[in-house]
Amino acid sequence: MSSPVEKTNLLGLPKARLEAFFESLGEKRFRATQVLQWIHQRGADDFDLMTNMSKSLRDKLKEVAEIRGPEVIYDETSKDGTRKWVMRMDQGNSIETVLIPDGQRGTLCVSSQIGCSLDCTFCSTGKRGFNRNLTSAEIIGQVWVARKAFMPFEPGPERPITNVVMMGMGEPLLNFDNVVDAMNLMMEDLAYGISKRRVTLSTSGVVPGIDKLGEVTDVSLAISLHAPNDELRNQLVPINKKYPIAELLAATKRYMARLPDKRKVTIEYTVIEGMNDKPEHARELTQLLRDIPCKINLIPFNPFPESDFKRPKLSATRRFQTILNEAGYVSTIRTTRGDDIDAACGQLVGQFEDRTRRSQRYIPVHQMTP
Repeated sequence: MSSPVEKTNLLGLPKARLEAFFESLGEKRFRATQVLQWIHQRGADDFDLMTNMSKSLRDKLKEVAEIRGPEVIYDETSKDGTRKWVMRMDQGNSIETVLIPDGQRGTLCVSSQIGCSLDCTFCSTGKRGFNRNLTSAEIIGQVWVARKAFMPFEPGPERPITNVVMMGMGEPLLNFDNVVDAMNLMMEDLAYGISKRRVTLSTSGVVPGIDKLGEVTDVSLAISLHAPNDELRNQLVPINKKYPIAELLAATKRYMARLPDKRKVTIEYTVIEGMNDKPEHARELTQLLRDIPCKINLIPFNPFPESDFKRPKLSATRRFQTILNEAGYVSTIRTTRGDDIDAACGQLVGQFEDRTRRSQRYIPVHQMTP
């Protein structure tokens, strides 16, 4: 008996790959345009709904392809309007996705891996270890699920998802190809049509990945810095031992120099009581970033069970912000959102089996050559 044919999941294919798929079937490239709109703009997961294609083509697609999104196993809305989905992957694994509404703006925080290998000390995800990379279908599937939750609605300025940030579970640059494919779909006019200025990739500092990213896209960039010097950052963000701050900021400048407009990089700085919240840290940060066009996002630490760190006092965070502002920087204090449903920054964990050996944590980094 012959084994069943493995079907191609069309959900994760950007336009160029979807065109190649239809050509492989002997079909015209414009079929990709039709299918993109059905999947991403109308939320279709059934080929029979695609009535602008012949029945014979729809039957052919059912034999060789599928549209399969993540399975939602938890969908909860916080008292502040933040919404969190937990989506089942495989073998008991799950990921978390968060939508943060703010007036007419809706920011979706998307995961790129099941777990994370970088083990940043202030992040709950890293304490769970690393399982695997998400496929492009599993990444864009989070956007697809969130958008479908608000359908039907007419495309326009009041879209529920106006911004996407690759800041969920995982390090996006260690899942490079799948993340780029998914971001291309986010920006595709036939899919979600989100501006490149409103799609942001956040990295903990995978320097070769930043350089590689600049060769293929011009999405916005955020750097998870969290410390003004290498000694402190080595404690908070272990990948700094391989790619210290000077190398990270040099790569950041190279990336920003490639952009066709005058965007600023976002510097993310988690403020932790007694660790990196002192005035001298703020003054050191102003000197460190003096040549980087940036805005600084101060994130009060969000506690989780496995951590001994404490949320900083508001007065200390405001003092830190004042020093930055007086030095000429635009800095904001991120309002904690969704902590009543464990949806705040640094609290995403999912459920998964840790398949990572500590000695192997940086193997993916070594493999990321420019």
